[in-house]
Amino acid sequence: MYSQNEIDDAIAAGAISADAANALRAHVESQRALPTQDEEQFRLITGFNDIFVSIAAAILLFAVGFIGQWVGQRTGSAIEGDGPSYLGPLLVAGTSWMLALFFTAKRRMALPSILLLLTFVGGVFATAAFALVVGVGPDAVDNNPQLAGILGSVSAAIAAGAAWLHWKKFRVPITVAAGAAAVAAIVVGLVVAALGEGVEQARNLILGLILLLGVGTFLFAMWWDSSDRARLTRRADVAFWLHLLAAPMIVHPVFTLLGLNDGTATIGEGLVVILLYVVIGVTALAIDRRALLVSALAYVLYALNQLFEQFGAVELNVALTALIIGSALLMLSAFWHQARGMVVRPLPRELRDRLPLVDRAAPTPQPAA
Repeated sequence: MYSQNEIDDAIAAGAISADAANALRAHVESQRALPTQDEEQFRLITGFNDIFVSIAAAILLFAVGFIGQWVGQRTGSAIEGDGPSYLGPLLVAGTSWMLALFFTAKRRMALPSILLLLTFVGGVFATAAFALVVGVGPDAVDNNPQLAGILGSVSAAIAAGAAWLHWKKFRVPITVAAGAAAVAAIVVGLVVAALGEGVEQARNLILGLILLLGVGTFLFAMWWDSSDRARLTRRADVAFWLHLLAAPMIVHPVFTLLGLNDGTATIGEGLVVILLYVVIGVTALAIDRRALLVSALAYVLYALNQLFEQFGAVELNVALTALIIGSALLMLSAFWHQARGMVVRPLPRELRDRLPLVDRAAPTPQPAA
């Protein structure tokens, strides 16, 4: 079986024309017994070899990082002598890049590519952060939120640059989300630096900022989605990872600002949470992305659990909560396409034209990006 990425690569190499690839995609869609247009497919595992290589790569990267940390502590490049050293994540990032040259660039393996991207960008961020702390001195960072915010922003900027280089070289869809996360970290770090000693008192302000960044990431994801409404190219995969990043950035601040995380949820707060989850569900149907529902799931489970406790169902509160939510999500999954049609079709045409197609097997596929 050939993946969408492999077909895209064949078009780029001239082995098959874009028209022939589009005809193949349309034929495969028409031959499937069940509609797959709303199954939100993305490439994660193409075979057990993906898992095997990922486990082996994780073991190797752990060993390389451990060796780098050991060398760093003995060469004086660790924070306070026995703390973390920048040599460990530096070796992890370098090794991740070299492994990606084969497993990503040549083998096109999905799961190892995701792992290697995350370890590369994360390794670059940690390398920059640890090296900057060693450079300015750990004592200068202690109890100095301004300096800590600046160093965090600089590290995030370096990580964003690393993500951009990785994207230019390998085009792994999750790379754009990693870069977006780094950009968000830059903004948060600069705000923390500007607030200084008042950062503890500005907790709600920071949560609001994260919410705005999440909305921005969501709109960025919708831009990628709108450029491939039929979801035939890797642009749809890029949008998937951006939605997965945006969802917790939106959901967590909203429910935290509502006071749901303080352990004292009232009946009114619980009902508000459930109402918000319904709104989130309608939004997820409209954009055909389940990430929002998954990110808010823990909050609505907690809210329902508190409601059942308020009404005296203490012994069965967990079971009743799981029964209601599990049944609702399974019903939604079974009738997702029909429910999505009911949500999308009444919308104004201008808005519908920006959303993923309801019947994606019908239109002629567009060439790969």
